Amino acid sequence: MKSSFNDIITSNQPVLVDFYADWCGPCKMLAPILKEVKQDLKDSIKIVKIDVDKNQVLASKYQVRGVPTMMLFKNGKQLWRQSGVLQKHDIIAVIKQHL
Repeated sequence: MKSSFNDIITSNQPVLVDFYADWCGPCKMLAPILKEVKQDLKDSIKIVKIDVDKNQVLASKYQVRGVPTMMLFKNGKQLWRQSGVLQKHDIIAVIKQHL
């Protein structure tokens, strides 16, 4: 069973959502950075990738106008949002504020 986006972001574990597109160069740069973030933070964070071309309703609901856009959710609340590529240590610093 596929869980809905809402089910995922209402977790009490922080969820980092990466809105991306296959045609987006910076999105391709961000992917390996997010893999490293996940390796460092293990199970304290969930990382979800959302393809804006396949999920236009969701992208529009969250007013994603540029990709990549990352959002951090916990208990269904958006805690942080940033467009563009960030370095691993910057992403981890933001997540650690909300653990």
